[in-house]
Amino acid sequence: MKKRKQRVKVKQSTEATATTVAGDQKPVTAVVNPRLKPKSKPKTQQIYKSTTCSSSSSSSILNTNILNKQLTTTMMTTLSPAFFRIDALELAPKLLGKYLRKDDVVLQITEVEAYRSSDSACHGRFGITPRTAPIFGPGGHAYVYLCYGLHTMLNIVADKEGVGAAVLIRSCAPVSGLETIQQRRGLETLKPVLLTGPGKIGQALAISTEWSNHPLFEPGGLEVLDGPEPEKILIGPRVGIDYALPEHVNALWRFAIAGTLWISAPKNTLRPP
Repeated sequence: MKKRKQRVKVKQSTEATATTVAGDQKPVTAVVNPRLKPKSKPKTQQIYKSTTCSSSSSSSILNTNILNKQLTTTMMTTLSPAFFRIDALELAPKLLGKYLRKDDVVLQITEVEAYRSSDSACHGRFGITPRTAPIFGPGGHAYVYLCYGLHTMLNIVADKEGVGAAVLIRSCAPVSGLETIQQRRGLETLKPVLLTGPGKIGQALAISTEWSNHPLFEPGGLEVLDGPEPEKILIGPRVGIDYALPEHVNALWRFAIAGTLWISAPKNTLRPP
């Protein structure tokens, strides 16, 4: 007697799956039909998942589901000037999770470095010059300078006017405007190399030194927007300041969101506080 092969008919679920999307103050859900194949190059806006994941797979970093609901000013609010007018060492970790917005590009800040007025690694040590004048302005303005004459570095001025302190934006994660970011970077990738490094941030935002002294708390142009506070952070010494005094070279004034892949090298010098 021949044995019949049992046929098992698998019924594919048509239930929608909900995906929490980063970039909003409130959770946003995307409805996904498992029977539909995603388009390779969607023309509508793409929104990305939380940057605090710990998976090493690049596919787990970004959520490329197409959403009809796009980023608007009602989702993210501009921070007040008072938010920035505190000590740079206090402001730096508070900036983690906040958003940078310019044109159609929105980035979430994932790594920063603090530079205080008494710091031998801070540009304020040179005093007020045409180049450094913005860092002595009131907190909440941009301080943009060229590194090696090539890389545009974005800093957020901290503290009161005349102090001369700032926070360097070292790394970010993309929230919207991915195609624009890739074009500006000349790099078609979804991997963290796209935005892990201060020069890459300046390039992705398409800013120059002309943006120095720009108010980041006013709508339009370049803005810093409110965002979720990270659950855990990492701290470590700052990068590339070997010329500074030993106590400043070793100071743990570099801050990053724990668990995210969007952090610049070296990563092995970062640890929990």
